[in-house]
Amino acid sequence: MRSLLISAAALLAFGASSVVNASPQGSAIEPTKGVICLDVGGASRPATCQGQASRLDQRYDLCLCENAQRVEAPICGKGERPITENRAYERARKDAARDGSLFGDLYEGRRMCVRARNG
Repeated sequence: MRSLLISAAALLAFGASSVVNASPQGSAIEPTKGVICLDVGGASRPATCQGQASRLDQRYDLCLCENAQRVEAPICGKGERPITENRAYERARKDAARDGSLFGDLYEGRRMCVRARNG
C-alpha cells in the first residue's frame, strides 16, 4: 500500500512537471477567429466588441451586431491581407455567411479573412 502511494505521488509529480515545461512562456495568445457584422446586402458594418486590456491576449470576449448578421471569420495570417471590398465580393460573402461562418470559404481562390484586432 505504501509503495503504491509513493509511486502514485511520483507519477503525479512527473506529470505536473511535464505539463509546466510544455507550456510556452511569454508567447502571445494569437486570436484565430474574428467577428464581422453583415447587413442584408452583404456589406460589413461595425461590430461592438469588448476584449481584454492586454497586449498579449488579443482575443475578444464579446461582440455584438446591431441590425446586422453576426458572422465569425478567420483571422488573416502573416503576410495575408483581407480581400478588398467590392460589390461582387459582398454578394459572395453574403452567400457564404448563411451558416454564420466564413471558415473554409474562398473568393477567387483566396480565404475570406479579417484583420487581427491590433494588426
